[in-house]
Amino acid sequence: MQGWAVKTNPVDPVLLTPHIPRGTGSQQDGPMRAFRRLVQARVLILTICAAGIGGTFQFGYNLSIINTPTLYIQEFTNETWQARTGDPMPKRLTLLLWSLTVSLYSLGGLMGSLLAGPMAVVVGRKKSLLVNNIFVVAAGALFAFSHRAGSFEMIMLGRLLIGVSAGVSMNIQPMYLGESAPKELRGAVAMTSAIFAALGIMMGQVVGLREFLGGPKMWPLLLSSCLVPAVLQLASLPLLPESPRYLLIDCGDMAGCLVALRRLRGGQDVTVELEELVAEQAACQGQRTKRPWELFGEQALRRQVVSLVVLGSTMELCGNDSVYAYASSVFQAAGVPEDKVQYAVIGMGSCELLTAAISCMVIERVGRRVLLMGGYGLMTCWGSIFTVALCLQDSFAWMPYLAMSCVFAFILSFGIGPAGVTGILATELFDQSARPAAYVVCGALLWTMLFVVGLGFPFIVDSLSSFLYVPFLVVCICGAIYTGLFLPETKGKTFLEIAQELHRINFPQRHRGLAPSWGRLDIIHTTEL
Repeated sequence: MQGWAVKTNPVDPVLLTPHIPRGTGSQQDGPMRAFRRLVQARVLILTICAAGIGGTFQFGYNLSIINTPTLYIQEFTNETWQARTGDPMPKRLTLLLWSLTVSLYSLGGLMGSLLAGPMAVVVGRKKSLLVNNIFVVAAGALFAFSHRAGSFEMIMLGRLLIGVSAGVSMNIQPMYLGESAPKELRGAVAMTSAIFAALGIMMGQVVGLREFLGGPKMWPLLLSSCLVPAVLQLASLPLLPESPRYLLIDCGDMAGCLVALRRLRGGQDVTVELEELVAEQAACQGQRTKRPWELFGEQALRRQVVSLVVLGSTMELCGNDSVYAYASSVFQAAGVPEDKVQYAVIGMGSCELLTAAISCMVIERVGRRVLLMGGYGLMTCWGSIFTVALCLQDSFAWMPYLAMSCVFAFILSFGIGPAGVTGILATELFDQSARPAAYVVCGALLWTMLFVVGLGFPFIVDSLSSFLYVPFLVVCICGAIYTGLFLPETKGKTFLEIAQELHRINFPQRHRGLAPSWGRLDIIHTTEL
């Protein structure tokens, strides 16, 4: 679809008449004043909640609720097979179908991440999140009626569809929030995606308890409970504004951008911010939306792409997901009764939620690089102690308790930085024309690595035994080193300032930025898919 041309005019001062004194929008706002502005901007808070509840919350929720009904769904699969054929299902086939049911979530996520970029360009950020709920509703209906229909294939198809929904939302939600937030709060607002993902994981663990929906007859209702967040988002998000950047730069809608900005800022003066948006619009003049494969061939995007691939891979290969898989055996070795292990696992999810919330509050004070380096550094420390504890757990009675403490510390360290900061990179390091493609690359990388780790971790445990965490420690060290040496700090900078700094990095011989002359704003060729 060919991009369209939009004729724009210089900013009309009448449109920018502030509702309150201009000093409120000063670029010198400190972190505390910035958070007070966030409290005043109620629409922005509602936007964060509406996008999150049907976005990354769904990802975490559906990732965790599948663990509880494992045995019940396997029994249902076996009973259905026997009713059809008259013979019990072979054990190997049961395990294969269950593994396929679980892994289809990752496959769907990969498909959704590839779909997210075109959706964000053609439909828009907010509307993409709304349309995405079609997959959730279809999946919820399949889950709800699978038992009555006697079809385990409906469960497998539902897992695929809910994975597609998670892949779309994992890409579009941080893009939508990052483009809607003021620069003083951009990191904190984008970090809320990690908070909602951690909240979803914890809520999935809680709802899956036997006291709630974890009983043998309740699993269809447990799986279909994903409909509740979808309904909440469909009821709230249509009332909230679209991304101002998308409206101005992609659609050329100056009036719509101004209305969205004023709503998101709670009536504050938006003159300075709109001028920055117009400058960014001018910098993108004549550019079309880039395709994912084009990112790898442009020298102007070299550092951004390398950082996205290295740090995105590091987050998935650092061993955090494997800690959850190995935690049950560690807790049992420490003396936790088998029927109480699920409560200890909920404690792990609570730790990640707590640190994600703390990281959200401090990211604009300490910066992105410090959180990433500190998180990976602490993960290396606790992972090393965890390895020692596993090696000596038969020699000292207290070693299992040390191993259990390291599990919690490792989760806390992951939540401090890597869990949320990594998701901000595609928003901050790429301009408007490359951002959707960057999220496609990031999402495809995330879901592919998630699948590879889930497939390879059992073999790592079998091969390395107590030293199973050594490969993950190497990855954490490499992530910390790369962040310290090569990742630029983006705290408190506009997207145009970040682009200028990255231009100097990618073209050091030129020693000049990307600052365009934006006195002439005649024609802007926007998106092309």
